[in-house]
Amino acid sequence: MLSCSFKKRPLMMQWEQLLSLKRQGDTHKRIRSEQDETRLGFEVDYDRVIFSAAFRSLQDKTQVIPLSKTSFVHTRLTHSLEVSVVGRSLGRAVGKALLERHPQLQKTHGYQFHDFGAIVAAAALAHDIGNPPFGHSGEKAIGDFFSSGSGMRFKNRLSAKEYQDLCDFEGNANGFKILTETKNGVEGGLRLSYATLGAFTKYPKESLPKKPSHQVSDKKFGVFQNEVPFFAEVADTLGLLKKEANRYCRHPLAFLVEAADDICYTLIDFEDGINLGLIEEEFALEYLVNLVRDKLQSKKYSQLTQASDRLAYLRSLAISTLIEEAVILFLEHEEALLNGTFSVPLLEKCAYKAQIDDILKISIEKIYQSREVIEKEIAGYKVLGTLLEVITEALERKANGTARHYDRLILRKCGVGFQNDPKACYSYLMDACHYISQLTDGNALQWHQMIQGKP
Repeated sequence: MLSCSFKKRPLMMQWEQLLSLKRQGDTHKRIRSEQDETRLGFEVDYDRVIFSAAFRSLQDKTQVIPLSKTSFVHTRLTHSLEVSVVGRSLGRAVGKALLERHPQLQKTHGYQFHDFGAIVAAAALAHDIGNPPFGHSGEKAIGDFFSSGSGMRFKNRLSAKEYQDLCDFEGNANGFKILTETKNGVEGGLRLSYATLGAFTKYPKESLPKKPSHQVSDKKFGVFQNEVPFFAEVADTLGLLKKEANRYCRHPLAFLVEAADDICYTLIDFEDGINLGLIEEEFALEYLVNLVRDKLQSKKYSQLTQASDRLAYLRSLAISTLIEEAVILFLEHEEALLNGTFSVPLLEKCAYKAQIDDILKISIEKIYQSREVIEKEIAGYKVLGTLLEVITEALERKANGTARHYDRLILRKCGVGFQNDPKACYSYLMDACHYISQLTDGNALQWHQMIQGKP
């Protein structure tokens, strides 16, 4: 349960608070006008994410095609880099307009339009940092181990919320843990600004209660139980509006992070499907033309003789079109975003929603449900289930004082120990899930082969 003393909040969130430069452990307020323009605090956030081990591991994590070694297929790392570029453009365009609407942000506090771009870019860069191997199938594999597999044996030793964290293991919540968790003596993890952490958190709530809602921010959850106290501090500092049942309204810039992700996976996954031969080129190009028809320069397009060049031109034009549309929608609905009543992803209100839906429908049929994807997700599911079984058994025996030599070898190999009380079941189970989530697809496969006694 979120435990923090809250002052009476305004009915609307305030940009000055939402753009907080505060970092975990700060003892004084960071003032925007006092920032070094050559190394702005929000840009430091980006640097810290990109140099982190967790971000580098995305190079060998599934985006669409699990375990694919095809050079032109996106990984989580290339996807995240592209989302950050789109996010930066969205943030800068929105920031420029907001400073014109709210000139005191610049005149009184010193904020610049590129601050918004830096915040959104950093949050977008980190948006997949908590995802386990094998994409969303990896999340399901971890969750199912506890909800319907042998991990059910831990249910009676956990609180309802702790058990739900495991049953619905969520990459977004794991990402917040990675970004903020004190580890190896480093207080506060990457120590990102609260503004970036707020923009990162698309689902500002705990795993329970599961309360049906029309709000997109309630679709999943974004905070594990161990991180709840710190998230409450972040939310309070940012002035996020608190709702009932320990839920919060989203930071408005989280909608731009989401839009950047939606733009990229809609178009880039589609492009990967074309490059892999899962979608016929000419058929696919027609769908992209439908999206950008109003801005298509027919003469320029007709001069492109190679299908790959036509695809690159249409993709670039489509991204530009959707960025412009998302900016218009954000500014049009600024008040609703600030008072917490805006309830859907920005692109849900997009003028091109029908064309986007058509592209997504084809991607689902031809890519996400393709034989290659399904078969390799099944393999990944089995791999993660086996690793969880071995590691949790070793941790359980160590906690009970009955560890075998094999258990000690396993724990030494993965480096999972007891950061807290060794009897705290939730902590060591989360340590196991956290460790597995940071494995790459290749690392997980090697682990599985080693356990099976294969060289």
